[in-house]
Amino acid sequence: MGKRLITQRRGRGTSTYRAPSHRYISQIKHRKYDQKEKNVNYGRIIDLVHCPGHSAPLARVRYEDGEQVYMAAPEKVAVNDIIASGIEAPVQDGNTLPLNKIPEGMSIYNIEKNPGDGGKFCRSSGAFAKIVTKFSNKIVIKFPSKEQKSFNPECRATIGIVAGSGRTEKPFVKAGNRFYAMKARNKLYPRTSGVSMNSVDHPFGSGRGSHMGKPATPPRNASPGRNIGLIRASRTGRRKKK
Repeated sequence: MGKRLITQRRGRGTSTYRAPSHRYISQIKHRKYDQKEKNVNYGRIIDLVHCPGHSAPLARVRYEDGEQVYMAAPEKVAVNDIIASGIEAPVQDGNTLPLNKIPEGMSIYNIEKNPGDGGKFCRSSGAFAKIVTKFSNKIVIKFPSKEQKSFNPECRATIGIVAGSGRTEKPFVKAGNRFYAMKARNKLYPRTSGVSMNSVDHPFGSGRGSHMGKPATPPRNASPGRNIGLIRASRTGRRKKK
């Protein structure tokens, strides 16, 4: 009898696939959305720390009212630097403002999906987005993937580029380094390809060579043991050259 597929085991949510968030230092978020955000609130960077749950270094910021938050540190900041948050905050790196107060073409990160949620988009090391167009009822932002999304003008974002942009340029060199990097977030490593398994262990298994022997897109009503591959694929095959 074969074993359960990886997709089936992940669905159980056991400790093998559960993120060790108790080891993480904090969430990345803006300061709370209160009346002080209607003006300006200054803060000081107390410390720059490493969190195993984030690819970017975190900056611990203490504001004038005593509130402390952890933000993704932008490039070219240091301990004891002053940053600001609010509608009247200056337009400079590290400051957090509503999208309607940020000029077009500025590099931004940690963009809120809804006003006051603390930030959801563009937070990995070296990431940044740009404001493309501003309307009265929406702000169009271009992401690193070249995708464009519309946001509420009241949503906040931090100006600058997330620090740690050279992370992907440094090779792991050894499998052990990769192992510990994956272990920090409890990612399954190493991953075995489905075509390398036996037929009892995976629908793509067995056969001569690494050949699936069937379409990668499963049937619409496939059972959990067959529901693997390109799930509800919007398109397949090569893209046509323009």
